[in-house]
Order: sequence, then structure tokens, then C-alpha cells
Amino acid sequence: MLRQKPKIVIIGAGIAGLTAAKTLYTITEKNSNELFDLCVVEGGNRIGGRILTSEFNGDQIELGATWIHGIEGNPIYKIAQEFNSFQSEKPWECKEGKLIDKSVTITEDGYQVNSSLVESISIFYNKMLKFCSGKGDFQDGICRQILESLNLENGNAKNLSIGSFLKKGLEFFWDLKIDQENVQVFDNWSRKSLEEGVFAMFENINRHYSSADDLGTLDFNGESEYCNFHGDEMTIAKGYSSVIEALASVLPDGLIQLGRKVTKIEWQSDLILENDDGGTGTKPVKLHLSDGSVMYADHVIVTVSLGVLKKGIRDNSAMFSPQLPSFKTEAISRLGFGVVDKLFLKLSSPSTHDDNGMIFPYLQMVYHQSDSKLFHPKVPLWIRRTALIYPIYPNSSTIVSWFAGKEALEMESLDDEEIIDGVSTTMSFFLANSKQFKNNSDSAAESRIKFSNILRCKWGSDPLFLGSYTYIAVGSSGDDLDAMAEPLPKRISKNCPPLQILFAGEATHRSCYSTTHGAYLTGLREANRLLKHFQCVDDV
Repeated sequence: MLRQKPKIVIIGAGIAGLTAAKTLYTITEKNSNELFDLCVVEGGNRIGGRILTSEFNGDQIELGATWIHGIEGNPIYKIAQEFNSFQSEKPWECKEGKLIDKSVTITEDGYQVNSSLVESISIFYNKMLKFCSGKGDFQDGICRQILESLNLENGNAKNLSIGSFLKKGLEFFWDLKIDQENVQVFDNWSRKSLEEGVFAMFENINRHYSSADDLGTLDFNGESEYCNFHGDEMTIAKGYSSVIEALASVLPDGLIQLGRKVTKIEWQSDLILENDDGGTGTKPVKLHLSDGSVMYADHVIVTVSLGVLKKGIRDNSAMFSPQLPSFKTEAISRLGFGVVDKLFLKLSSPSTHDDNGMIFPYLQMVYHQSDSKLFHPKVPLWIRRTALIYPIYPNSSTIVSWFAGKEALEMESLDDEEIIDGVSTTMSFFLANSKQFKNNSDSAAESRIKFSNILRCKWGSDPLFLGSYTYIAVGSSGDDLDAMAEPLPKRISKNCPPLQILFAGEATHRSCYSTTHGAYLTGLREANRLLKHFQCVDDV
């Protein structure tokens, strides 16, 4: 009797799934395709997952992953370099890097904030963030004093959040500048309220980075788990999807099956299952797909998002049968998974260029915080925690803004005209006193900033993702990320086949969660786990 090849099914054709598939296929091809029966099932109609390069207003844009976070030793950088993805004759999103050095900071009523005030808060804020990451303190130990103050108030730092640490830090900042606290700088703004607004601006930028809707849910102790590769941060000239195409290029036609959404995973190890051909077999995993078909496998690598897993363990949705063990469901529940969306707009009323050649500023937005009576009545609430809006490169009329949390979800639900009107109105107030960035017209209607078209992400409402990326929430820890990576069953026996369900994806990497390189490394990890199991590699 011919030996039946082990069947490996990878769920999800994002970067983790494709990396696992490429690694396994490369080994099996070297062995005349005799090692594994391999396939990738993808619920959507494209590959790439949360990587999606697109086009808007004649420009290449990224609807998903945008940055390579550090190039020294980064596998994403290496792949892009090998496939010549950093060369393009056409402009691309953030081709000149982050334009923070060209930024202007303006209040919601149109006052430009002095750059020295913004810089003083930026330095203080970033020092605090570095302290959270375990990377130093002020010379006089202010961050340590802030932490000790919070420990005295709360008893310990076990469930301390980044938000509470930053809030206490702002109080320390004011104590340092108490003699300037009540200096009036603009109408309706005191020095203190302006500093509060600028500080909140940086907090909102941090929401985009972390994906936490509220920094009060972002764990202080967990922040030191996260690390990036060293070196520059870069975008990819030919688009992030070129990395996906590179990974998929080695896979034969038919190995990736699109439109094949898995709805249920049965992993009853002691069950004799019927094969599709009516015979009997001993494959321990049975996959149910949305079209009513089933697949059988010896090993399944699950690469779906943490958002999908959270839904899968809620509301008796029975994504897994039997249910996942408690160590796994508790980790899934405790970890945070947020929504971060980008909104692209076409500027229809470009004005003259400024000294930097920009037709729209790299704008940092400051809003009133404490007194809601001062909130601009025509600025929609779903915009009020959006801190950045800027052209994707200096002379582009394609403008991008970032939304996170509840505001991102609301933005996803609005129709295009509501968004265009809301952003146009808001920008007109912010840039009301700017001579460079508005049409010089006597007519208020004609001088209004206008956008004519939009394209937005909808990661939060997309059922294949239900969010953007992972963060360590208060009450969770790096141990939960390790638990996410644990294959099932945890204990094996004679009648319980090993490595039935393996888990990959950014939410399963302890130090590189939320990143594409983290997802890549986990796909490699799980493929190598199987290869080691089958003794195809000596050392992983």
C-alpha cells in the first residue's frame, strides 16, 4: 500500500500563511513533491490579508501595512530588496519618509502653535514613551518619579496603563512650568489648555501606532515586550503587495484556493473520519467551509486575525469543536485588538505651493480637551481624535489621514459625502488663517478647502479581519502572546495525533506583534515546526 502523504492546510493567504506555504512547498518540491499534500484556503477574493496596495487619484497608496519597521536584519526588507521593490519611476506613498520636520501644528480655530511649545511637549512625551519601553529616563529621573507616584496611588504597577502613566506625566510637566501655566496665548486658549491639547495630539498619534482605542487600555508593563529591527523605517516603492507577490510567486497554480472561507474546525483526535472519496481515513482535523464542502487534514495552520479568533470564541459561534482549551481562549480574550484605518482624499482646490513645495501641509491638529463648550460646533465628533492629515508626498493632491478606535468604526459606516463634507469643513477651519494653504478669494465659499473623492479602509467591519492589529491590553502580557503560539493539542498521547492545529500571525509573536515582519516570522516558525516534526530539518 502506498504511504498517504500528510495533508497540511493553511487557513489564510496573508503574509504569515504565504510564508508558511512557501517554506513547506520549497522543501517538498526538493523531495519530488513526495512529502506533503499542501494547500492554502483563503476566505477572500485576493491574497495579502492586511497588506493591500491600491491606486487612488493616480497615486499608489497602501490601504494596509505601510512601513518596514527597521531595515537591519528585517526579512521584509530583504524580500523587497531581492525583488527590486525599492525602485520605481512613479511616486508612492511616503516616498520621502515621514515629513514630521515639515509639520505645522494648528488649533481647531485656526491658530498656529509655536513650534518651540510643540517641541518641548514632544521631547517630554517621547521620553516618557521610551521609559515605558525600558529605554531610559530623564537625567533627573522624572519618569521614575511619575511611576513611583502612581504606585503610591494604586498600590502597585501590576495593572498600570500607558494612559494613566501619560496623564500623570502631564501633571508633572505642568509642575515644571507652573509659572507659565496661565499665560494666555490665543483667544479661548491658556498656556495650560494649549499644552493639554498638544499632549492629547501626541496621545492620539500613539493610538494609531498601537491600535488601542484608549491608551488607558494599553498595558504599561507590556510595552517593554515590543521591539523593532534597527535602522531606517521605509515604505516600498512598488508597494507592499510586491512582497506578497514575491512570496506567492514560487507556489504552483491551484495551491491557493480563493473564496474558501473556513467556518468551523473540528479537531476530535480520536475520531475516524470519512474521506471525500467515501473511504475511511484517520486524518484528525475536519474543516467546514462556507460553501458547504469539507476538507480533512493532518495539520492545519491557522493564520486568521486575533479579531476573528475573538469572534470565534464568543457567542457560541463554535469556530472550534471541541472548543479551544482555556489557556488559549483566555489569552485571546485578554489581548487587545484595535482598529486603525486610513482615509485618502483627493484635494480638489489646491492652492499655491509653500516654501517646501507642498500644496497641503503636514498638519498636526490640536483640539480643546477639557471644556466642551469650546469645541468647534461644525467639527464632527468622529474627527476630533484624528491628529494627522498630510499629502502622501510633498506635491501630491492625494491627502491621507489616520483614524483609530471608535472614530475609525464610525468613519467606516458613513457615506462618502458625509466624510467629504466633514473633512472639508474641518480643514477649512484649521487652515482659516493660513495664506499658503487656502485659495485667496474674497468669497468664503470659494476659499473653503474642498475634497472631491475618497477611498478608505474598512478593517474593523470586514468580517475576514474585524480589526487591524494586536496590542497588549491591561491585564494581558507577553505570556498571552506565547500562549497564542502554542500548537494543539498541548498534550499528546498514543491516540492523540500531535500538531493538529498550529497558530501563526502577528498576534502570535511575543516581541514583534502588530508588524508584518512579526507575521512573517511566525509563518516561518510554524512551517519549521512541522518540518522538524517530520525530520525534514536538523535544526530550526
